[in-house]
Amino acid sequence: MNQRETDFNPINMDFSQRVVVNTHLQDWVESPSKTVWRKPLEKEKPESGRTTSLVRFAENSQFASHTHPLGEEIWVLSGVFSDENGDYPAGSYLRNPPGSYHQPHSKSGCELFVKLDHFDQNDTETVRIQSKKCNFLPGQGRLEVLPLHSFKGEHTALVKWPAGEVFKLHRHIGGEEIFVIEGEFRDELGVYPAGTWLRNPHWSQHQPYVEKDTLILVKVGHL
Repeated sequence: MNQRETDFNPINMDFSQRVVVNTHLQDWVESPSKTVWRKPLEKEKPESGRTTSLVRFAENSQFASHTHPLGEEIWVLSGVFSDENGDYPAGSYLRNPPGSYHQPHSKSGCELFVKLDHFDQNDTETVRIQSKKCNFLPGQGRLEVLPLHSFKGEHTALVKWPAGEVFKLHRHIGGEEIFVIEGEFRDELGVYPAGTWLRNPHWSQHQPYVEKDTLILVKVGHL
């Protein structure tokens, strides 16, 4: 695995650097709520709300009501996440726009991948997608793609990789961010099991492939 897995400082938001984090090697950190924990992956500065993290809700837990000054993006990894607007099982994708407000909770407990305060202030679309009820579209080669959101050159999608698939060598204009949900993602630089988060900077290059069925959450064009 990439050496930056062990020395990555989650306060570092230097988007010119490639970063790989195996979240299974991180410890959970207690949040202001005693029943909610976090694994920070990146944070702009201590006083800023702009973060990327894993979040775990215990059974019958809730977090204080709060506002998202520059939006919130959530992928439900396991369990059922809830707020006053609905219940969102594993495989749900949510976008809460800048200025939105809610009080999240979970009856069964859940784990989430969360990006907070990363939105353009004009990105005002609210999104609720249950991916397990959606049809994926044909992608390049044998890939299958489920588009989740696009705004001003930024694109977020789920991508299914069938075992043995190899993608073409390519560059990331505007960077690329990946969270490996299932399986094992690979490229010439390393092997990334489920639970790994990668950030590849603007104009970086690689040739990804898989040896087993793999599902990844991908965001491009935002770095």
